[in-house]
Formats: sequence, structure tokens, C-alpha cells
Amino acid sequence: MGPFKLLIDGQLVDGDATMSVINPANEEVLAECPRASKAQLDKAVAAAKAAFPAWAARPIAERKAALNAMADAIQADLPNLARILTQEQGKPINDAMGEVFGCAAFFRYFAALDLPVKVIQDNEAGKVEARRRPLGVVGAIVPWNFPLILMAFKVPAALLAGNTVILKPAATTPLSTLRIAELVKDLLPAGVLNVISDANDLGGAITAHPDIRKVSFTGSTETGKKVMAGAAEALKRVTLELGGNDAAIVLEGSDPKETAPKIFQGAFQNSGQVCIAIKRAYVHESIYDAMCDELVKLANAAVVGDGLQQGVTLGPLQNKTQFEKVLGIIESAKADGKVIAGGARATEKGYFIQPTIVRDITDGTRLVDEEQFGPVLPVIKFKDAVDAVARANSSDYGLGGSIWSKDLDKAWDLASTMDTGTVWINKHADLAPNIPFGGAKLSGVGTELGEEGLSEFTQLHVINMARA
Repeated sequence: MGPFKLLIDGQLVDGDATMSVINPANEEVLAECPRASKAQLDKAVAAAKAAFPAWAARPIAERKAALNAMADAIQADLPNLARILTQEQGKPINDAMGEVFGCAAFFRYFAALDLPVKVIQDNEAGKVEARRRPLGVVGAIVPWNFPLILMAFKVPAALLAGNTVILKPAATTPLSTLRIAELVKDLLPAGVLNVISDANDLGGAITAHPDIRKVSFTGSTETGKKVMAGAAEALKRVTLELGGNDAAIVLEGSDPKETAPKIFQGAFQNSGQVCIAIKRAYVHESIYDAMCDELVKLANAAVVGDGLQQGVTLGPLQNKTQFEKVLGIIESAKADGKVIAGGARATEKGYFIQPTIVRDITDGTRLVDEEQFGPVLPVIKFKDAVDAVARANSSDYGLGGSIWSKDLDKAWDLASTMDTGTVWINKHADLAPNIPFGGAKLSGVGTELGEEGLSEFTQLHVINMARA
């Protein structure tokens, strides 16, 4: 596998140091990876700054063509990229293939957008136009749960708008991103896209760098606060997609056999390592026992194992730190509720945890109030739907949520009262590149995806002329 290189100023280069990338399925070294120094980061930023004027001046049709070429290169390498992704991240190979394909599709979506001039006024008194101009150098910082698709939330929009980019993948999942850097290096002018990997030690330098005009960050809320603080000195733009504690509220009259598989998928996809996973399920008392029983069946039927093995539905947690955190949360839940499925690590080697269902638990406990980011779901009983929404809204997080009901009018009315960036009805975690996505409260600042997400990589520029 490899060798893997950094991409700086159009050249594939070694890092000033190296670091090991661990396969979470067996806890063994998967590959050695370049580790960029602060000096290499500064060189990448200087290259991006130098490349910016010419890239911003290119006709948008040429920037679109470059994005489509990048999409083609990513899709052509799909089997190889998916295998690397599974080995470094842990997800089942079919899920990894879906992520690679989705990455290419997101590039193609942004390649189809435009940044038209908006004429606000054009009459005898004068003319007013609103235009969108690029910002400059953008820092894109991506987490370890979806290294490629979350990169595609940022990079194509930034490039289409005319910005140049410093892309930093997570320290534990850099390989698939570095492979993409190798694939696309000749498809863009030197310096337009630079890819560096680090040992979690360059994020602050990116955030505070005086020549970086915007930081787009996806990750934990605590780190997001540091990004915002670091950006404050230069008043640089930030987009922050942070933690979530999404609640699914299952109303009276829902069919547990029909709804439970969708709830389970929404909670346990990627072994629960999804910012918008269902992390709390509030279930009406009339169907509570039946829903718990159905979720137990699904948990017991899940196949936990190495993502490269056919038939595996849940891979390992991505890293040791998260693995130990989730095991600790499960231990707390044993005292706060009743574990009815799972509740332990699944194997002696690898970061595997049995899919875990906890019932007879309520608000105020660690599992319900915190973001577990792992394969464990609390199921909470409620009597009144309005009260359930109020309990869901009491969280400091507000990324997403869902209402499940056969009464669509009631579900719609309840959805309008949820204090989250997105509410789904009878589904969960349904993202598309054309639908804007962002969080409320501690779940984030700004918007990604859609035309709204593209505009966040631009500066509004108004020209206001008098004719009289």
C-alpha cells in the first residue's frame, strides 16, 4: 500500500516526518504516512496564496471542467480507494464504495452550479448588482468518520467559487485523501489544492494562519470552539459542522416492525459514528415494549467484523480513544438503564463493540445527554408527544432530528417545533448535495451543501451606481 505523499504546490513530496496509520480491525500498522511540519504547512499556504489570483480569474466553465475531471479520476479508482478507506476507517467495504461514489457525485453536483450576478436594481435612477467573489485561501479540516464524503462537502464548493485550498484529513484516516491528492494533482494548476497530513498538531496553525481567509471544519464541538477562537483574531470566516445528539421521536400508532429497521439503520450506520446518527430514540409508551423487542432482534442479527469480509454490516470503531470512550458510556448505562442487547466489546482484538440497546433509561443520564458516537442506542419512553419534543430540544446540541408517525400532518407540525438544523419525517440522516445542511446551538455555525453552502465560500460584492 502506498507510498503516500503530501501534495504541496503541485508536487507529491515526503513529509518532514512520518507516522503510523492503524487498521482498527486488527490494531496493526496499516501503512506509514507522511507527517507535515509547520514549515511545510507554511509552504502550502504560500503556494495557495500565489495560485489564487490566476485561479480566481479563470472562467467558471474551466473551474467546472476541473471539478468534473476530478470526479472522473476519483470514480475510476473506486475499488482501490474503497479498500484503503475500509482498512483505515473500518467501515464495511460496500459502505466504503458508496462513500467513494458519493464523493465523486458531490464534485459533479458543484460542477453544475453557477454564481450568477444578481441585478437588484436597473432603472433610470441607477443600477445595483450583487456579485459573489472568492475569499482567497481556504483551510478545510475533515474528520475520521467519513473522510471522503465530508471532504466533498468542502473542496469542490471552495474551488468552484475560485478559492484555493489547504486540505487536512484526520490524523487517523489520511490515506484515502492522500490517494486522491495523487489522482488529481495534474488536473489543477500547481498550488490550487494542497493536501497535508499531520498528527493532530497543525489544526491550530491552519486556523490562526494570517493568509488563510476561511476555515471549514467538521468535528467535535470542543474543537470547533477552538477553531472559532483561533479565527477571531483575523475575523476570518468559519463554517463549523459539529457534534449532534439527534433524537428520533416515534409516535403512537407507528408499526414497530416497519419502523424499527429504519431506526436501527439511522442509529448504527458506520457503527454509530455519524454526526447525524440517531443517538436518542423517544418511543411512545403504547409501542415501547414492542419497539425494544424489534431493536433487540436487529442488534442480535447484525454481523460485526472486519469490513473487508463479505456479509459484515458493522465494522470497528475507528480509533482506540473513541472505542474506550464508548465502552465507558456503556458501563455508565448499565447502572442507569437496562441493557437488552450487546453491552460489551465484540472481539479480543480490534475496536469492535457489540451493537447495544438500552431501555428503561431517561434524560439526565450520560448515555442520553452526551453524544456517544458509537454503536449504542438508548430507548426512552414517553407519554405526550409535545413533552417528548421539549425533552429532545433541551439538549445543547441541535444538528438533526426526526419524527416517525403515520399521521403526516401531526408529524409536520411537531417537526416545525424541533430546535435543530434539519428535521426528517419517517426517515433519518437523508443528505443530498443540493439540500443545505447546518446545525443549531452547539452543533455548528454556517451552512454546507446546496447553493447556500456554495455562497459561504464567497464574499458578497455589491456595485451601486447612480445614473442621475
